[in-house]
Amino acid sequence: MGSTKVNFRLPDDLVEKADVAAEVSHRNRTEIVKEALQEYLEAIEDDEAFKEAVIELYLDDRIGFDTLKEFIGRQDAESVKASKTILDQGEDLADELADL
Repeated sequence: MGSTKVNFRLPDDLVEKADVAAEVSHRNRTEIVKEALQEYLEAIEDDEAFKEAVIELYLDDRIGFDTLKEFIGRQDAESVKASKTILDQGEDLADELADL
């Protein structure tokens, strides 16, 4: 799995708490933030409304298949992909009929 350097701002009090947590747990700030983000994502992935919103992003071509798969799992992602193919073909057909 690759790694990407990300720069973002955090409120001072949050940085201070992360630094204290890092010191107490003998880890670094990056590990603390990474773990917190991972836990947040795992929690929200179980939310049905969140899953539906991710599927909408895929159907609107705003995220790719691999990203969809990360959030909803391979089997569900394959089903959504198949549905999208059918929907896209239907739209293409509708466009062709409109041009007649």
